[in-house]
Amino acid sequence: TTCTNGLVCGLEKSILVTARFACGNLLTVKEQQILTMKSVVLASLFASAAAFAPAKSASKATALNVEKSPAVPFLPYPENCKGYIGEDIGFDPLRISDYFPMDYLRESEIKHGRIAQLAIVGYIAVDLGFVVHPLGQGLSSATAHDALVEKGVMGNALLWVCIFEMVSYLAVAEMLQGSGREPGDFGFGKGFLKGKSEAQIEKLKYQEIMNGRLAMMAFGGAVTQSVLYNTGFPYFG
Repeated sequence: TTCTNGLVCGLEKSILVTARFACGNLLTVKEQQILTMKSVVLASLFASAAAFAPAKSASKATALNVEKSPAVPFLPYPENCKGYIGEDIGFDPLRISDYFPMDYLRESEIKHGRIAQLAIVGYIAVDLGFVVHPLGQGLSSATAHDALVEKGVMGNALLWVCIFEMVSYLAVAEMLQGSGREPGDFGFGKGFLKGKSEAQIEKLKYQEIMNGRLAMMAFGGAVTQSVLYNTGFPYFG
């Protein structure tokens, strides 16, 4: 019979050739070429279909189940922050804790927080009339820096700062090498912790972290306001 439909005719020939091959009959060279070509075409079709098949949803489900940061709910919780006092909010949107040791970062935060607490008290005290250095008479906190730099006072202060930095780094280096030292622990003020429970000590450490963070923001705000509006305490323009 004559085949009127090309596609049906092609399928019929493929079935006949495949049946002869399965029954052990020898195929002609032309039939072998046709069978090989059709196998390649079918294989490419299956590969294309597999490429457009929906991916497994396991990774998506895993991403949805990841613990989120309470501070930034659309970001995952920074794993390296766990176990550190004050990090229950999980605020590390830049993932800095993935690239630097957490002990080093906590040491830096505690140091800057302590300095900021001293700085904001000193900044306000000077603007309220308290003078430490004789050359500071008549100067505000905002204008004292440039004036004392010209008179060489700030150079002496910088020298003492460098000495303290070098000495303190010895403790930091030992901590990073596994000495067991806690970040920010220089042995001062431990008498206040005697007789207190672990919960009370944890609370005091938490309060220091929070007060230090507040002081850093307060000092930055006070300096900005006093320079922008040329005003003293309470630095309202």
